[in-house]
Amino acid sequence: MKKILKHIDRMVEAVSTDIGIDLGTANTLVYVKGKGIVLNEPTIVAMNKKTGQLVAVGNEAKVMMGRTPNHIQVIRPLVDGVISDFEVTEEMLAYFINKVRSDTRSIIAPRVLVGVPSGITNVEMRAARDAARNAGAREVFLIEEPMAAAIGAKLPVGKAIGNMIIDIGGGNTDIAVISLNGIVVAKNLRVAGDHLSAAIISYIRDQFKVLVGDKTAEDAKVMLASISHDEEKEMVVRGRDVVTGLPREVIITDTDIKEAISHSVDSIVEAVRSVLEKTPPEVLADVMQRGIHIAGGGALIPGLASLLQEVMQVPVYIVPDPLRAVVRGTGIVLENLDNYEEILVDNEGELSPHLSE
Repeated sequence: MKKILKHIDRMVEAVSTDIGIDLGTANTLVYVKGKGIVLNEPTIVAMNKKTGQLVAVGNEAKVMMGRTPNHIQVIRPLVDGVISDFEVTEEMLAYFINKVRSDTRSIIAPRVLVGVPSGITNVEMRAARDAARNAGAREVFLIEEPMAAAIGAKLPVGKAIGNMIIDIGGGNTDIAVISLNGIVVAKNLRVAGDHLSAAIISYIRDQFKVLVGDKTAEDAKVMLASISHDEEKEMVVRGRDVVTGLPREVIITDTDIKEAISHSVDSIVEAVRSVLEKTPPEVLADVMQRGIHIAGGGALIPGLASLLQEVMQVPVYIVPDPLRAVVRGTGIVLENLDNYEEILVDNEGELSPHLSE
């Protein structure tokens, strides 16, 4: 009987669709086993408040931000890397999973591997697991995002060698030192891309007396954010004058943005320093030799890697295609699930000992 059940399980696995999801605060990326990355859309949902129905998801919903009538609400269901609106997250995941399944024409519910921040609570882990299961997953696995990013960056996480990864996403920054398929020291910082955008909004309001929206702040961050002064850049931003209430445009420069985000950048630098201070000497020696690797959207900020290298006195490298490092890691794990089983968060959603502080 056991042989028959095993045979059935293998047959199901052969025809089902295994899916890896980087469920980020800013963007959700989906990897399908055997196909690669098939979806990359903003983690944004538009809901009709009158009917409770989905209006749009992803790119279509992002276009609506700040431009909707009263009965349509644009929601970002994840805050600081964790689920803040369970039902909306569930509907969004169901939409993405069904979209992928319709392309693959699979009739069997998929196994889903979801990346989660390293510092979240058991309740938050269960929320991620339940949301994926309710969205249509046959089986749900969780992996800590810094581990997935390190695997996606092709770091030798399974060897007795210290590897340090910094994943600067939209809602949180994950800093981890990894060796022998486990996290030696980790720190999860609720400072990342969204906080930089909020700091830019606050700076423009205080310095120029102009109120701008999230999308304008995001555009300014992408275009002007820099730690170095390689070249002078500027852009025109439009918003509402906080004194007169009338429309107004002002010119901001990369110097303004650097000043706006300086406090958040300092917080990230201090967090990296604190992780290095807690790292065992032998592992630290490996990190000094092999360097620190940066992934996530924050890795693209010009001058950040140089700043960290200067402060920490350790080589700092930006991983190839940093925005996709986590989802690439989930894909590598899915392709070799048996080999990576020990790095997954266990089925009870228990936190690793190093995160129980």
